[in-house]
Amino acid sequence: MARGITESDVHNAADALVASGERPTVERIRAHLGTGSPNTVTRWLETWWKRLGTRLQPARPDLEDGPAVLAELAGQWWELALSHAREAAHRELAEAEQSLAARRDALEAKSRLVADELTQMRSERDDALTGERIAATQAAELQRLVDQLRLQMSELVEQRDVELRRADRNEASRQQLDARLHEALETAKSEREDWAEYTRSVENRALSDVDRARQEVKELQVQLSKASEQHRALEKQLRQDIQAAQSAAATASQSADILRGRCDALEGQLSGLRDLPAQLEVAFKRSKEVRIAADVRPKRKRSKQ
Repeated sequence: MARGITESDVHNAADALVASGERPTVERIRAHLGTGSPNTVTRWLETWWKRLGTRLQPARPDLEDGPAVLAELAGQWWELALSHAREAAHRELAEAEQSLAARRDALEAKSRLVADELTQMRSERDDALTGERIAATQAAELQRLVDQLRLQMSELVEQRDVELRRADRNEASRQQLDARLHEALETAKSEREDWAEYTRSVENRALSDVDRARQEVKELQVQLSKASEQHRALEKQLRQDIQAAQSAAATASQSADILRGRCDALEGQLSGLRDLPAQLEVAFKRSKEVRIAADVRPKRKRSKQ
């Protein structure tokens, strides 16, 4: 609000406007003075209008020395002039009051509009603060889920490594069993060849003594049969061990494939969540900008008033 505007300043400005042929209004008085708030100018202009009637009634001319008819006509003319002046003053005062009432209504409507805007801005600010708190809570929860998924993925990777090492050991065991089987087969083949050679030599020696040779042949055949059975049993056992090792290796390979699939799925989920902190940070910045704008706009309104 401007200061230093007095009642006499407003009255002098109104007189100056009337002298220049203009009707004094709040806007014209403020323009003439170059300062002054509308409320102060309005208050002092009302006092100027109230005193205008008294100021427009100068001393009635003394016509006592003139003719009675002239004095009567002069009195009637003077009363008529005063009546017209009062009517004009009343009209000016009514117009000024209407203008002031319209201006007062406009100011009240503007004040209500500003109050509604302020209420809406406060509501938007509260909504922004609530959204910021909700976003912060969601961000903390999502971060907790990300940490949990990372821990689970680390555990699954460790389990996968254990299963892969176990599969490697099973594969090594299978290879060892294959080597043992091959060695056993080669040994059995060599022993069969040795027994066959020995049998042929015995048969050659038995030509000199058929009976003794037949008996020795029978004994050798029995021994050969037992050795063959032992070799077949050993070969069967080795084959069963190889099959068991191969089955264990296949099971370990399937487990490793399942773990690989789960790890890939978790890595996909983690890659999808990596962009979430950046999105939340953008949402935080927007909510802060809205809150700052909500705080700045009321200040601008007050500065304009």
